[in-house]
Amino acid sequence: MANESVLRPGELKDVLLREIAAADLAATDLEEVGTVLEVKDGVARIYGLTAAMAGEMLEFRASATGESISGLALNLEEDNIGAVILGNYLQLKEGDEVRRTSRVFEVPVGSGMIGRVVDPLGRPLDGKGPIAAEGARHVEMVAPGIVVRQPVKVPLQTGIKAIDSMIPIGRGQRELIIGDRGTGKTAIAIDTIINQKGQGVVCVYVAIGQKQSTVASVVERLRKSGAMEYSIVVMAAASDPAPMQYLAPYAGCAMAEHFTYAQGRDTLCVYDDLSKHAAAYRQISLVLRRPPGREAYPGDVFYLHSRLLERAAKIAEDPELTKADPRIQKPGGSLTALPIIETLAGDVSAYIPTNVISITDGQIFLETDLFYSNVRPAINVGISVSRVGGNAQIKAMKQVAGRLRLDLAQYRELEAFSQFGSDLDQATLRQLARGQRLVEVLKQPQYATMDVAQQIEIIFAATNGYLDDVDVAQVRAWETAFHEYMAASHPDIAAEIGARKALSDDLTARLKQAIETYKALKK
Repeated sequence: MANESVLRPGELKDVLLREIAAADLAATDLEEVGTVLEVKDGVARIYGLTAAMAGEMLEFRASATGESISGLALNLEEDNIGAVILGNYLQLKEGDEVRRTSRVFEVPVGSGMIGRVVDPLGRPLDGKGPIAAEGARHVEMVAPGIVVRQPVKVPLQTGIKAIDSMIPIGRGQRELIIGDRGTGKTAIAIDTIINQKGQGVVCVYVAIGQKQSTVASVVERLRKSGAMEYSIVVMAAASDPAPMQYLAPYAGCAMAEHFTYAQGRDTLCVYDDLSKHAAAYRQISLVLRRPPGREAYPGDVFYLHSRLLERAAKIAEDPELTKADPRIQKPGGSLTALPIIETLAGDVSAYIPTNVISITDGQIFLETDLFYSNVRPAINVGISVSRVGGNAQIKAMKQVAGRLRLDLAQYRELEAFSQFGSDLDQATLRQLARGQRLVEVLKQPQYATMDVAQQIEIIFAATNGYLDDVDVAQVRAWETAFHEYMAASHPDIAAEIGARKALSDDLTARLKQAIETYKALKK
């Protein structure tokens, strides 16, 4: 008939939605179920689940195998949801069921995690059986507020002379380790973890996008050093889907936060590395059809890392202050973050490096030229900095290392200048000779961390000219024998430095006397 009205599909949909909304379904036990529209590259687009929350865990049911696979809702659009799949997405296909869990993504936490290698979901990867977790913690957490924080003032000793003397790290700090591939970034992080033995620090090493064989060798090294007794390794390997690599650092941070907030302990998180993390997030975002920006990264890539690194903090020890944050069950803990960023051809002005530099409290820049000229750790003293500075050092180290950075910087300038001319005055030659010996003293082999008192003894000797008459090639051997002599003949000096954490006039005189006696023996 001419006057017969025809409903358009959009109008029909609106009518149906209004009828469903008006229906009295309160007495009926219903479960919201969605349907997979498409699956590709670890990302699913889902129809339905209109009440799902951002960051909510979803449960996919693979019709082919009957297996349940976890997912995470990331994009909430008008008529569909974009979710990342935390498992084998190849088992899913169009038409499979998806159910809400009404839970925000969380990971198991507790002392049972210590000594284990887990994936970003907290599942064991080391073949040692199930983990006895004490509870679960949300992966995405708001960083602690300014009221509950206190200034960073307790050192986190790395055991590496060049860092502890010139670029000190404090508990609660965020210090970036940056450099090209193969310049020793992971080596510094692993040495720092090894050096926490007996310090009461819980360490979490997060491996993002690395080969499984590389992570296995790191775990084995930690085990040999006894460091796995206080460490957790979270691994999202290069073979794992991008969503797992994206979630790994947040999961590791949540595991560490349990010890910081619930037990008031000091923790250390190493994120190795955030360049691969950003690349995984870019992959997810492009598949989710989020608009790309600079270097094809999405616009929120700065927020990606800032919300992770802001969670590093030194929590106030005053219980009255910590009442402002109900998450803090025991005050006084800290979370120190050591993010790692890989540069290309030393370009620290690229997008991701500049982002993370602006978030952190300083950076340790490792230079390829120094590494291949056998200066290891290959730290460029010129652009490496700790914005916490002397607050993260004991007084004794500040007393002996105060002029070390300046002496080295002057040496680097004179070294470049001296290549163009041979006629140098005696003062310049002496400064060059001193600089060469300082560089030798600051060299340190991997996995050979040094107690802070021993560091102070050798740096005192170097900066006060006691090595000026030692041949450059013999400096390393001189230092090794010097430490053996001090440990055998003057153990009281190191013990007093460790106890007092400052050099008194009497202690300084005894240290000078010990060095002069050792030099006399060497002649």
